[in-house]
Amino acid sequence: MPGLDPFTEDHQAFRRTVREFCERELAPHARAWDAAAEFPRALFRSFGELGFFGIRHPPEWGGSGLDWWYVVAYAEELVRCRNAGLAMAMLVHGEMAIPVIADLGTDEQKREFLAPAIRGERIAALAISEPDAGSDVAALRTTARRDGDDLVVNGAKTWITNGARADFLTLAVRTGGPGHEGLSLLLFPTDTPGFQVSRTLEKVGNPSSDTALLFFEDCRVPARWLLGEENQGFYHVMANFQGERLVAAVQAVAGMQLMVEDALRYAGERSAFGRPLARMQVWRHKLAEHLTAIEAARWLTYRACDLLQRGEPAVKEISMAKLFACDLAQRVAYDCMQLHGGMGYVLETDVARAWRDVRVMTIAGGTSEIMKEIISRAAGM
Repeated sequence: MPGLDPFTEDHQAFRRTVREFCERELAPHARAWDAAAEFPRALFRSFGELGFFGIRHPPEWGGSGLDWWYVVAYAEELVRCRNAGLAMAMLVHGEMAIPVIADLGTDEQKREFLAPAIRGERIAALAISEPDAGSDVAALRTTARRDGDDLVVNGAKTWITNGARADFLTLAVRTGGPGHEGLSLLLFPTDTPGFQVSRTLEKVGNPSSDTALLFFEDCRVPARWLLGEENQGFYHVMANFQGERLVAAVQAVAGMQLMVEDALRYAGERSAFGRPLARMQVWRHKLAEHLTAIEAARWLTYRACDLLQRGEPAVKEISMAKLFACDLAQRVAYDCMQLHGGMGYVLETDVARAWRDVRVMTIAGGTSEIMKEIISRAAGM
């Protein structure tokens, strides 16, 4: 990273565009969308029109063909919408469900699924997790059986972000025998007969994001929607996870930075025992510790992105970044909430919702325990 600054002026101009949009158009509605447990579907179109879903994708399919640092700037500024459910929904659509189509899809698949998803016209969800298979992807049991020119899908998926409103799924299915060698990826239109959104799940946090339990009963889709090589889906999923986990680390770092900025502002305005909280050593030192740790997390994350951008192996570094940043976010949120006192426990404050929402970060996209297992294996343990 020349000069240790990975961002050019073009990156920073893009960053300003994202921040202005989030602060002007999204943040004023953050509390209302959480209270309603949804946000307007039209926002997918708005994000598409601004080019946020096509950052790294080829121009011939409506993308911008830019690098990973634009994705980092986008993910960092997206926290400024102050609605973690909205941010999660948009990142799942643009950075988790459709990149694998750009990487592996046929021209027909890109025309049918990728291009309208980049425009925000069709909403995508990534459907991997099942009631009995979360982190253990190789254990999933949803099947896709060949019948002539079709695949017949049966099974269930759960914890699927965008699941209730998706127009199509990037779906992990079992097309072969047991274990990781029998998995494939399939593009699955949700208007397929036999598909059902059983219910949306009421979560601890991220209320505006729809998280669904899905059922498939004899769902017949064309075999030409099989994505990538048949029975190689496990490897496709593992490769796709790297971008997902990097984005999670970026979001954690940016979210912590915003929480500390809010805490510093509140500490300068709020007085106790005749002086501002900002003048109390216990809080000055606590926030100094967090600012130092956040900076370490930022550069660990940037190092992982640098490797990914250069096409070098980055699984260990991305796992470290996700583990460190997402675990740290739990402590930063706790202390920033504590600094706010009673106001920190009221959902009208941003810190209360951030404390609630950040909890999922050590669970989603691979738990902290899975990250430790990956790191330990990479270290030869």
